[in-house]
Amino acid sequence: MPEGGADNTTEANMSNEKWANLSESEWKDRLTAEEFDILRKEGTERSFSHEFNDVAPGGTFVCAGCALPLFEYETKFDSGTGWPSFYTHIDGAVETKKDFKLVFPRTEYHCARCGGHQGHVFKDGPEPTGLRYCNNGLALDYVEKA
Repeated sequence: MPEGGADNTTEANMSNEKWANLSESEWKDRLTAEEFDILRKEGTERSFSHEFNDVAPGGTFVCAGCALPLFEYETKFDSGTGWPSFYTHIDGAVETKKDFKLVFPRTEYHCARCGGHQGHVFKDGPEPTGLRYCNNGLALDYVEKA
């Protein structure tokens, strides 16, 4: 699957437990090297390096690891940061934890199904939430509305 993310038809049939128990080797077989670094090793891509800064309206952004729907297009906004940004997520789609890798603590979020690292959430977003979910583009796939 290294050509670019999850196979949505196969992945939909896997249970959450199976996703949680994939080995590092199985993840490496499913993902590109760059996707693996971000999703499984909590890496970060360069800003302004991904096409999701400009996509057609109406679709859904899904986890590149397991195809779980994470964000609706309508919640995306231009934060000026160079990473896809959203003011909210689909209910139950992400989980958070504190990240102490920098001098100050941040809130990291990841896919609720496979645990794949997506990005960080900040309190400088637009209304109605005031939040900015700053996502790695390589951690997402985009499914256009049918």
